[in-house]
Amino acid sequence: MEFIPGGATAAKGFQAASCAAGIKKNGTADMAMLYSAVPCAAAGTFTTNIVKAAPVLWDRDIVQNSGMAQAVVINSGVANACTGQEGYESCRKTAQAAAEALKIGEDAVFVASTGVIGQQIPTDRILAGVKQMAPQLAEGTEAGAAAARAIMTTDTVPKETAVTVEIDGKTVTVGGMCKGSGMIHPNMCTMLCFVTTDAAVSGTMLQKALSGIVQDTFNMVSVDGDTSTNDTVLLMANGLAGNDEIAAENTAYEIFCAALKEVCTSLAKKIASDGEGATKLFETKVVHAENKEQAVTLSKAVITSNLTKAAIFGADANWGRILCAMGYSGAAFDPDKVDLRFESAAGQICIMENGTALPFSEEEATRILSEKEVRALVDLHQGEAEAVAWGCDLTYDYVKINADYRS
Repeated sequence: MEFIPGGATAAKGFQAASCAAGIKKNGTADMAMLYSAVPCAAAGTFTTNIVKAAPVLWDRDIVQNSGMAQAVVINSGVANACTGQEGYESCRKTAQAAAEALKIGEDAVFVASTGVIGQQIPTDRILAGVKQMAPQLAEGTEAGAAAARAIMTTDTVPKETAVTVEIDGKTVTVGGMCKGSGMIHPNMCTMLCFVTTDAAVSGTMLQKALSGIVQDTFNMVSVDGDTSTNDTVLLMANGLAGNDEIAAENTAYEIFCAALKEVCTSLAKKIASDGEGATKLFETKVVHAENKEQAVTLSKAVITSNLTKAAIFGADANWGRILCAMGYSGAAFDPDKVDLRFESAAGQICIMENGTALPFSEEEATRILSEKEVRALVDLHQGEAEAVAWGCDLTYDYVKINADYRS
C-alpha cells in the first residue's frame, strides 16, 4: 500500500469542481461537485440522530433503493436540517439540475449539506452553483483540493488523502475528502466524507466493507459529544481500474478493505486533530481487553471526558481523570490490574501499574503531553482485544467558536 497525493479525484475517472455560490457570508467557496465518468456502485452510512437533515434522507434512499450513483453536489454554510418538505424539495431540485447538466439520472445524484441548522437553504443559489460547476469539472489533485476547501465550515484545514494497492495485477486507488471540526461524536461522528475508488466492487460488498470499517474509524472519533443531524459517509466505486469485480469475501476483498480502512482512518484522525479550537490530537488505545466491546467503550469514555480533554490541553498528567472516566463508562474491568502510560514523539512515561500510581517526573510528563499528538495507552491485562479512539483537547477557543457560530 502506498500513500499518494490527492483525495477524491485521485482514482481514475473522478472529477471535481467548486465555486462561491454566495451561501457563506464571507464570500469564500461554498459548493463542490464530484463526478464519475461512468456510473458507480454506491454505499453509505448516515447519522444515528433521530433528527436527520433532508440530504441524509435523500442519499439514504438512493443507497437503499438503487445502490448506484454518478455525482455528488455539496454545499457548506447551511445544513438544510429541520427544514421540512421545503428542504427535501430543495434536494430534489438540486439533483434535477445536476442530472440535466451532466446528462445522468436524477436518482444518480447525491446531495450533501453542512452548516447552520434550521435555516431554509437558498435553493436559487444552489441551482446557480450547479450550473456554474458542471462545465468546470476537472481531473487532478488541484480540482480535488479546491473541492475539499469548499466544503469546510469551522475547519481550519482541508482534509483529503489517497492510497494505491494492487488487486489482480491492477493498480487500484482509494481516495477521499471530508469535513468536520465541531458537533462530532461517535455514531457517525457535523461531518461529511466522500470516498471514491476505481476498484470494481459489487454494491453488496461495497456496503459491507464501508459499514464495517466505519465502526473502527469514524465511529471512534469525538470532538464535543454532539452527534450531528447531517453526518454522512458516501463511497462510490466506478470499476475503471479494471480488476475482476469483487463480489465475495476473498483475498481481493481483504486488500480493498485494508486500503479503505487506511483512508478512513487517516480522514478520521484529521477530523479529530482539527476539532474546534483544538491544539492536540488525543488518542486513547485500550489493549488486552476481554472483548472488543469493552475496549471500544473504555477508549471512547476517555477521549470524551471533558476533564481529561482539559488536562490534555494543559499538558497535565492528571491520570485520575482517565481512570474515573473508565469507571463510569459502564464497562466492567478490574481497576487493580490496569497499567497506564502517556506517549508522544517526545517519549513515553508510565504513570500507573496494577492500579497503583507510580512516582514520575512531572516535568517529563509535561514535555510528553505538550506534543501535537498525544496517546494514552491503557493495558487491562484481561484478554487479547483492543480498540483505538481519537479526540482532541478542550480549549478556550472551543467556547469562543461555538458562542458566536451563527454570526
